Amino acid sequence: MSATVLVNLSSPLWPAEDEERVARAVHATLEAEGRAGEEIEVGVLLTDDAESRRINQEFRGLDRPANVLSFAMEEGEAFPDPESGAVLLGDVVIPFETTLREAGEAGLAPGDRLVHLVVHGVLHLLGYDHERSESEAERQEAREVAILAGLGIANPYEI
Repeated sequence: MSATVLVNLSSPLWPAEDEERVARAVHATLEAEGRAGEEIEVGVLLTDDAESRRINQEFRGLDRPANVLSFAMEEGEAFPDPESGAVLLGDVVIPFETTLREAGEAGLAPGDRLVHLVVHGVLHLLGYDHERSESEAERQEAREVAILAGLGIANPYEI
C-alpha cells in the first residue's frame, strides 16, 4: 500500500486542481525520503488566511497567518485508521492568500509556490526542523530543492 493523502479544500479560494498538485507533492516528498511504501496518511488543509491566523494563534501564540503549519503526530501517539491500518503522519495547513502573495513577491507561479510549501510542510512532519540550527536549515533547504527539481520546479531560493 502507498501513502494516503487527504486534502481538504476548506476555502473556496483554492482551485480544485490544486488537490492533485498537493497529492503529487506529498507523494514525491515521501518517495524522496524513502517513506512512499509505508502505510501512512498525511492530511493537508488548504484554507484561507483567517483560518491560518486562528490556528497559528491557538497553537503557536502568533497572531498572524503562517504560510505553512505542520502538526506531526508525536512519537507514541500514532493512531492507525481502523479500516486501512494506515498511521497518521500528521497534518499540513496552507492558506490561499499568503501563498498567492508570496508567489507574486517571488515571481513564482502560484502552483509552484503551493508545491514548495507542501514539500516544506511534509519534511517537517518527517522530522526536519530548519529552526533547530543553521546546518539543519541547510539540510532541509537542500532536500526541498532536490524534491522540487524532481517535480520540474526551479530552486525557489535562487529566484
